[in-house]
This record gives sequence, C-alpha cells and structure tokens, in this order.
Amino acid sequence: MHRFYELVATDDLMRPMYPEEDLGPAEDRLRMFLVQYWGGPTTYSDQRGHPRLRMRHAPFPIGPAARDRWLQHMRTAVKEARLAPLHEATLWDYLERAAHAMLNIPQDPA
Repeated sequence: MHRFYELVATDDLMRPMYPEEDLGPAEDRLRMFLVQYWGGPTTYSDQRGHPRLRMRHAPFPIGPAARDRWLQHMRTAVKEARLAPLHEATLWDYLERAAHAMLNIPQDPA
C-alpha cells in the first residue's frame, strides 16, 4: 500500500480525492481493510464500522479516468510487491472489481 500512496501523492487527478495532508491515515485504512477482507483481524471494522465503500467514496466524483488511474497505480504497487502468481491474480481480480464498483459518474467531466 505504501507504494500505491507514493504514486497518489504526486498525481494531479488522484491526490484531490485524499483530502488529508498526510496520506498515512488513508494508507493505514486501506491496509486494514484489505487485511480484514482477506481473512485477517477485524481491526478495520472495529475502528471504522462496516466498510460501506461506495458510501465512503460518494463525495468524490469517480469516473472512468479516476478508476483507470487508480488501477494504474495499484497495478504498479501490486507488481512491485512480487507476490506469488496465484496471490497476485486473486488480488488483482478483487481490485479490478472494486474499482469498477466505485464508479459514481458515468463519464468524466468535459
């Protein structure tokens, strides 16, 4: 997750979707969520309640360009993590489905 947020920090399209000056808390939240999603401790839900991903992302217009950029940065981070092929494919499948589910505007603003 750290690599992903390094890329977000310098991205003009993605950075405004993370209003905190320090991206560390967002990185921690995503890490806790993914750990919980894949069967680890329930720290995310214990601290933040139900994930409600679409609701939590609703304040930000997420169209195809933002989705694709998120996936681009996430792809870089996943590749650099050098996971076993099965683990990488399984994680990537989830991330792609999640990214498409977060779309909340049908097309990018002109």
